[in-house]
Amino acid sequence: MVQQCSQASPPCRHSVHLPSLNPDRLKTAKAIVGKTVKLHKVFSVHGPYPVIRAALRARGWVEKRHHHISTRPVKDTSCNDDFEGEDEGDQGRDPDGLYGLMVKTQRKRTRCGALLKTSHLLSQSRLVRNEPVDFYWTNRRDAINTSVLQKDQIINHFAKAGSFTTKVGLCVNLRSLHWFDSADPDTFFPRCYRLGARDEKHAFIEDYRRTACSSLLKYVVETAQDVHKKREKEPIGGMTPLYYVCQRTSCCHFSISEPPEMIPKMIDTALKVCQGFLESLQHADIDTSSDPGQSLTKQEWEEFIRAYYLVVHGGAQVDVSERLVGCCRAMLHRLSGVSPQLDTDGIHNIWIVKPGAMSRGRGIKCAKRLDEILSLVDRDPALIKESKWVVQKYLERPFLVEGTKFDVRQWFLVTDWNPLTVWFYRKCYLRFSTQPYSVDTMDNSVHLCNNSIQKHLRPSHRRHPIIPEDNMWSDDQFTTFLSSRGRQTQWEREVVPGMKKAVVHALQTAQDLVDSRKNTFELYGADFMLGRDLQPWLIEINASPTMAPSTHITARLCSAVQEDTLRVVLDRRADRSANTGDFQLIYHQAAVDVPQYVGVNLLVEGFRLKGSCLLPPLRPLNRFDPKHRGKVTVKKAMSTEKSKTFPKVVENTTGRVPRLPPALRPSPLPVPVPVGTLTLHLPKTGHRSVHVPLNACSHSVFLWRRGVEVKPLQ
Repeated sequence: MVQQCSQASPPCRHSVHLPSLNPDRLKTAKAIVGKTVKLHKVFSVHGPYPVIRAALRARGWVEKRHHHISTRPVKDTSCNDDFEGEDEGDQGRDPDGLYGLMVKTQRKRTRCGALLKTSHLLSQSRLVRNEPVDFYWTNRRDAINTSVLQKDQIINHFAKAGSFTTKVGLCVNLRSLHWFDSADPDTFFPRCYRLGARDEKHAFIEDYRRTACSSLLKYVVETAQDVHKKREKEPIGGMTPLYYVCQRTSCCHFSISEPPEMIPKMIDTALKVCQGFLESLQHADIDTSSDPGQSLTKQEWEEFIRAYYLVVHGGAQVDVSERLVGCCRAMLHRLSGVSPQLDTDGIHNIWIVKPGAMSRGRGIKCAKRLDEILSLVDRDPALIKESKWVVQKYLERPFLVEGTKFDVRQWFLVTDWNPLTVWFYRKCYLRFSTQPYSVDTMDNSVHLCNNSIQKHLRPSHRRHPIIPEDNMWSDDQFTTFLSSRGRQTQWEREVVPGMKKAVVHALQTAQDLVDSRKNTFELYGADFMLGRDLQPWLIEINASPTMAPSTHITARLCSAVQEDTLRVVLDRRADRSANTGDFQLIYHQAAVDVPQYVGVNLLVEGFRLKGSCLLPPLRPLNRFDPKHRGKVTVKKAMSTEKSKTFPKVVENTTGRVPRLPPALRPSPLPVPVPVGTLTLHLPKTGHRSVHVPLNACSHSVFLWRRGVEVKPLQ
């Protein structure tokens, strides 16, 4: 059958040959769809996930297509790196065309643009068009409205997960880790501040200054060590002028443009600031007048930072005595006991500035100077107002592979938030930068390892040939490299356990913020960096991690992690002993019962006092506040044998000052205070009530002094 282009369209010489309808195939398709619907095996995939489609079809699922859903990247508050030029790819092999007959409409587009449809194939797409979807997989969190889902429908995203998948959320939540665990976030997460918040901006400036002081001390100690090493290897006459050792004064001699007396002074200032920091951690500064670091004026800090730039950043040479070197070494030893990030801080005081609402390395900058960091944030007032900018301490001394920096992409799966259930993937991969590592340049090609950035750059010829051109390694290749360096055991003993702990701690702090819905799961991608001692440092957590087969490493691993995700989510639901692939259950929290909210119904009750209470004297009648004239009502109290009840005060409509009855006139003798019950009736939405004892004396005096009317709340 041939159908020509419409008469309304321009003349077209092309035609489309459409297949004829086979009744037997249609009957078979209807039978399969009917069985699939009864078994609740209708799925919908939004986005470029051919592996998920093929795996679900192999399990007997049928797809319900949604052509109106767009998979283009959208602005989201959560880190999402799933948009890197991926395409639909192979939709799965369908040799007999039966699957296409069940789920989709045959559409052909001619070269002239005319859209042709076959009516008989259009009718077959209705086999599952009106059926509910039992399994959703999407790369967009806003593609599904979770409020309209049925309880048995499965989706791959938790609501409100931005509390830890955004840079701002992870920065803020990890500060409350001490409420959930005894771990210290400074041991696995670099220090981080929101520059949009005024108090955190001030804390960052203090941290930058303090880090400059400790960096100066490290520079002095490390430079002195280099001088002594060169002095041992070479005679004095053969040494380079940069590290000339003055034997007469027994000091390390360097030249600097600053006055010579400034060097001991700035080192002494750095020592005092570090000492004040140690005392503040030990709460020993409570009895002192002020912190030594706080005692410096703004101008003094500017002079110190300027001298620090000249020495450390500018390469200026200093003249330091052995005594000061020993003091600096002793102070650094004390700081190492309280500062887990002292070694990774380096000496250049580099910080990385990140816009909190972007992903794939967009908008990230590295900077050394304080004024430059603050100016980067001031360029976007909107992000400042929303506190979207974060600044994080850069790991200046990472573990390098032949002089090249890398980071680690690690997957983990959350299948429940109450109880918190975390699955850790045994496989991961490394992403290298295209340029050798150096702190002399702040270019992103050196410091950012995101594949979305590095794939557009040409690898440097100065890079070691062991690094592949596609800039990726598997974890097996990295462990082989460690074995060649004699450190093969550190991967299993230190790196993997450290990454597991960091992931669990990050999820613990967000457990109360994420919407816990049953039949929901989510796959995340965590980015780690390794220190010189191979200690893992959590950088960020990404929702909807990329599954693009950009290299042969990702083509193999990303396909495997998707297959194993379905094993955990679907196969294990039917069989608890099912194979979960490379996913390992690392955390299963004990279930916590959440009480159901049933509203509030407050009840305030009083009790009788054994003793008597002397009422305070009444105010003169002429001192009554005019604004309280008019309707005055006092609730009748409970009568007792030893006391008389208060007479009711009638409504006053004359505008005159009311005269108190004799029972309420002041008396020099103690008067027993009546005791009663005051009930506050609030809007009742449940069966709960709160019973609070009421001091009868204070309540009676309060009613007497105020002269107010107690009425039920409407």
